[in-house]
Amino acid sequence: MAMSRMDERIVQFIKALRAAGVRVSLAESQDAFLAARSIGVTERERFRAALKTTLVKDHTDEPVFDHLFPLYFGAGRPPLMPASEALSPEEMDLLRAALQALAGRLSELLERMLEGQGPTPEEMDQAAQQAGLDFARGIHEARWITRRALRQMGLQDILDQIEALLRELARLGMSAEAREQLRALLEGNAKAIRRQMELRVGAGLAERMAEDHRPRPRAGDLMERPFQMLSQDEVHLLRKEVARLAARLRTRAALRQRRGKGRRLDAKATLRTNVRYAGVPFEIITRERRKKARFTVLCDVSTSMRPVVYFLLLLVYQMQDLVGRTRSFAYIDHMEEISDDFAEHRPEVAIPTVLRRLPPGHYNTDLGASLAQFVREHLDSVDSRTTLILCGDGRNNYNDPRTDLVEMLRRRARKFVWFNPEPPARWGSGDSDMPAYAPLVDAVYQVSNLRQLSEAVDRLFL
Repeated sequence: MAMSRMDERIVQFIKALRAAGVRVSLAESQDAFLAARSIGVTERERFRAALKTTLVKDHTDEPVFDHLFPLYFGAGRPPLMPASEALSPEEMDLLRAALQALAGRLSELLERMLEGQGPTPEEMDQAAQQAGLDFARGIHEARWITRRALRQMGLQDILDQIEALLRELARLGMSAEAREQLRALLEGNAKAIRRQMELRVGAGLAERMAEDHRPRPRAGDLMERPFQMLSQDEVHLLRKEVARLAARLRTRAALRQRRGKGRRLDAKATLRTNVRYAGVPFEIITRERRKKARFTVLCDVSTSMRPVVYFLLLLVYQMQDLVGRTRSFAYIDHMEEISDDFAEHRPEVAIPTVLRRLPPGHYNTDLGASLAQFVREHLDSVDSRTTLILCGDGRNNYNDPRTDLVEMLRRRARKFVWFNPEPPARWGSGDSDMPAYAPLVDAVYQVSNLRQLSEAVDRLFL
């Protein structure tokens, strides 16, 4: 690690100590930097002792230091070992046969553990957030959140699945010694994942504690902060800003509509009608101003999309006086209409209710199946006056993307626009189907922050 990065890490560590109640003066911080530069980080115990000596004055603060130090200066993620390290090629063939026989009964997590792979840092952060990390009030809640996060990922069921796999391997003729080696490897991988999650949750809590001691940002400063990086306090602050933002958007949209009132010249129809007069416009043809548009909104409410969807629905329903009608739908692996929730409650009440009703899982987003259900059951919500808005990242877990349905809906709607928080550079990576979807719709707008989202919503009223 470069010295500049280490200096930054020490600064973050000192902030976390202060947030946890440890008194660290400016002079003591300078001593810690000097000691770290003199000793270096190659000898971990000497580095740890140097920081502890310079930063901790009271022995009652030592447990806090001991808890936070590995979160900021850990030795890295504990590695996972692939099954091929413990089994011979012939035994690996038996393992593949067992996995095929148990297809559908074993979790994806166990299959990844057999390959020596665990959850990604992003998946761990997602599980920790679902377990309540954003609502935690102190470092003492780390163990409880870790247990819940591991349960979210399915690690609690892994031991039963290991036993089922070993029974199938015994039936196929694998030796008891090989089975025990595989058991030890998988249990070691499970322990490594548990440790990784402990470090992830602990570091997240420490960061939150340090953030709570920073000056509160202003709403204007957060307009360009990516939705995924907003804290709960920042989301609350921006939610208040949405009402003012919607008022400005309503004013601009109303001015556009007012300028377009009455009958307007229809140039094409006038030219066609006056062909018989050699193009001299004796008969002027006009057309009525278009009536208020109708919106139909399809929202991906999987975990990564929830912050975007939350603010989109807030904005759309704050601007209802400019829209003929709005129908809203939410999907992960199936489509549910949520219009009634907004008819009965204000958006800030309705949106959390909808999100609780559609709990996210892992790798279960299926836009293709959701679109098929939408066309089958709710096609009446899209007609020639409808602006169809799909808010999603276009990631489909390698399921059938059903581009034929997207093309059909585009032909049926007045306009079909796509709101996607991911930049075009990420389209096509992994399970992203956006390169297939993008040419089929009228426009794709990147909406990774509130400024981009408000600009995209503003364009709907052009």
